[in-house]
Amino acid sequence: MVITTAQSQAPEENLQGRSTREDWLKLALQLLVKDGIDRVKVQIMAKQLNVSRSSFYWFFKNPQDLYGQMLDFWLTKNTGPIIQRALRPAGSISEAILNVFECWVNEDLFDPHLDVAVRLWARRAPEVLKVVAGADQQRLGALTGMFARHGFAEDDAIVRARVLYFTQIGQYTLDFREDILTRFSRTRAYVLAFCGQEPDPKELASFEAVVMSAARAEAERD
Repeated sequence: MVITTAQSQAPEENLQGRSTREDWLKLALQLLVKDGIDRVKVQIMAKQLNVSRSSFYWFFKNPQDLYGQMLDFWLTKNTGPIIQRALRPAGSISEAILNVFECWVNEDLFDPHLDVAVRLWARRAPEVLKVVAGADQQRLGALTGMFARHGFAEDDAIVRARVLYFTQIGQYTLDFREDILTRFSRTRAYVLAFCGQEPDPKELASFEAVVMSAARAEAERD
């Protein structure tokens, strides 16, 4: 009797666990952050998920399909919240900046480790670099528009948006670590540097509540 490929794999599938698309995607992103794109391999992931390699193809056409979905997740996770907060109505430019700062203190809104991992991946893959460059332009466009809506001239809005954005992304890229409460203690100075205006004490108090909530969540994760 001739045993087909599907028949020969059936016992292996029965002995091993089952997986979902989300399992594969989550693990792929974890491996990207921890070890880089070279470790995002079907064989490696199948072993960690305790499933056969063939189960990967139930959810993805090929590894490139997985890579595309990883980038889609990154765009939604890390670019969407910045744009949303830059567009949020605010009574002053200082309040608007503090809205964006929410992304820097809450990893549920912006995952800095994933952002750095994708940028390292982009250095080796032109197609990924194109996606990253597009995301940076979207983020910068939203921040530039934020400054413009609060009365800054075009060139001034562009430069201030870049200073704000490059400062934060640079801090993540350099892996410059600072506890969340220390960072909050310098909020007023950062806002003043980015826009030239003193933040209102009420605005700082409102942002402090956001920071405290993020600090509690960080402590629970640790």
